[in-house]
Amino acid sequence: MSTAKVGIIVFPGSNCDADTYHVFNNIIGVDTKFIWHKSATLEDRNIVILPGGFSYGDYLRCGAIAKFSPIMSEIIRFAQKGGIVIGICNGFQVLCETGLLPGALIRNRMLKFICDLVTLKVENNKSIFTSYYEIKEEIKLPIAHGEGNYVCDSDTLSELIGNNQVLFTYTENPNGSTGNIAGLQNVSRNILGLMPHPERASESILGNTDGIRLLRCVAESVI
Repeated sequence: MSTAKVGIIVFPGSNCDADTYHVFNNIIGVDTKFIWHKSATLEDRNIVILPGGFSYGDYLRCGAIAKFSPIMSEIIRFAQKGGIVIGICNGFQVLCETGLLPGALIRNRMLKFICDLVTLKVENNKSIFTSYYEIKEEIKLPIAHGEGNYVCDSDTLSELIGNNQVLFTYTENPNGSTGNIAGLQNVSRNILGLMPHPERASESILGNTDGIRLLRCVAESVI
């Protein structure tokens, strides 16, 4: 039985926090609570989610101000000790700004906001985030972002590929991301950054359940 205790960080402007709470609390059925970004502690949480939406100060650069929120120093310590952290969309941007994940997210190639359903390929299913998928399986998840273009230098890309850190790639790169990267994990395998939204593809009533396996996989990895 899972002993997952999920903490969802809420920044001014977060708009996928309630969606993510609903999936973990009401669908997967694990202990879930919101944590305000000015909190100084993660309390007893063993999974931390940085949800999609907007963190305050995004007009400067996505996540550039949010990384200075009091809770982020706790998240960095938590992650460095092996705690599970997932950043979705804006959360991915924040993780890159803090240095917990390599690279950066910049404006989409066409300089336009994209809201669409995209196809991803599972590049690595040997992780706590992807073990419920088949290798090279194609799934569909929604995206909604203006700055989802993942960029890194050639040496970093080689390291990501060589270390099996790339978990998901786009089959038709909608935003210009280096290496078609849609989601990646850190070297220690406990942090995930994902631009598409799995929480928006977690119920049959939405016509898509491809995302629930990722979130369930993470919750059930905590025993």
